[in-house]
Amino acid sequence: MHSEREIDVPYLARVEGEGAMYLRIEDNSITDLRFKIFEPPRFFEAFLEGRAFSEAPDITARICGICPIAYQMSACNAMEDAAGVTVPFGLQRLRRMIYCGEWIESHALHIYFLHAPDFLGYESGIAMASEFPDRVEAGLKLKKIGNKLMTVLGGREIHPINVRVGGFYRVPTKGELDSLKEDLEWGVEAAIDTVRWVSGFPFPEFVQSYEFVALHHPDEYAIHQGRIVSNRDIDITPDEWQQVFEEEHVEWSNALHSRVKSRGSYHVGPMARYSLNHDQLTPRARHEAERAGLGRTCRNPFKSIVVRAVELVFAFEEALRLLEAYERPDQPWVTVDPSSSTGHGVSEAPRGILYHRYSMDAQGLITSAQIVPPTSQNQLSIEDDLRTYAEGRTHLADEELQWQLEQAIRNYDPCISCATHFLDLTVERG
Repeated sequence: MHSEREIDVPYLARVEGEGAMYLRIEDNSITDLRFKIFEPPRFFEAFLEGRAFSEAPDITARICGICPIAYQMSACNAMEDAAGVTVPFGLQRLRRMIYCGEWIESHALHIYFLHAPDFLGYESGIAMASEFPDRVEAGLKLKKIGNKLMTVLGGREIHPINVRVGGFYRVPTKGELDSLKEDLEWGVEAAIDTVRWVSGFPFPEFVQSYEFVALHHPDEYAIHQGRIVSNRDIDITPDEWQQVFEEEHVEWSNALHSRVKSRGSYHVGPMARYSLNHDQLTPRARHEAERAGLGRTCRNPFKSIVVRAVELVFAFEEALRLLEAYERPDQPWVTVDPSSSTGHGVSEAPRGILYHRYSMDAQGLITSAQIVPPTSQNQLSIEDDLRTYAEGRTHLADEELQWQLEQAIRNYDPCISCATHFLDLTVERG
């Protein structure tokens, strides 16, 4: 007996940006699946051309209101690479600290307001507040602390204005940072409580064989700098990116698909960082991961919410450690002179690796730019997850299948606005 079913969701809730998914099922077999990003292209790479190299951090920060620090750091790293400049250790510590603020606000937002409702059966964080007011209040406070840290170091929480190529326009006093200490100490305990809360959610039995790709640094859990490594023998410097990775355009997406040459999809983000750099987490973060049953690696994308919570513990502890060791640098920046050159920069946005490449002329004007955000890198991995997950669940009613597939996409905390520089769901059964 031949049957036809169609599920149509105009927009996916609780993601940043606009997209869709097309799924065709014939006789309980998936014959076509496409993760579509239809948000209009934003052409940042094009209008960077002709602008001064020093403008890149402020321009690219406008790509995303949730992770502007990631864009600023990758841009700064690329420009400093092009000029052959090394930023002093003290300024690097401040960069790491402001990045912790971004991880805190982004992870708290995703865990409490975008992802937890999926596990608890709510359409939104607002709806969840009626039964879990204390949880919603804690999530708001955690996010607020991350934003406050970004404000103290960056001048403001949205699109910070204090980051520049070579360092900062101004560095904070010890007293300004000390004003954050009480909040950060509270945040450590609240983050631990978050891990214990989300680890009790019901998780589908679903494990994938990912190629994890993340930054690795010999001395610390990589955030703002490092080599690019994978669990399948990738180990390169940022300037070797184009030798290993490639982008392609597909007709159903306004975001380029990124892939490992000759291999295909790969996975970036918290699960990749955790699985490749587990031993560099703080002892308390490792303890909470073990207590939550994560092990040394995690391949169930639905448990990514637990991994994010573990990184939340780490980010609070790391920010507190950096605060306590802070000595105000003598100079807020080092001079970076323009030159005819090309530079490459990477850092770990909350959602995964963010790669920037810029070429400049002798006057320091940008002649070409390439930006590869985490969500475009994860597109193929998302499609792989959806296909594998749906194949064993085509018997589910449309409403239940739709809910679970939307949740599978939100596992990645996709930022579609970044990827276009989500989700309308259509399932066609025949």
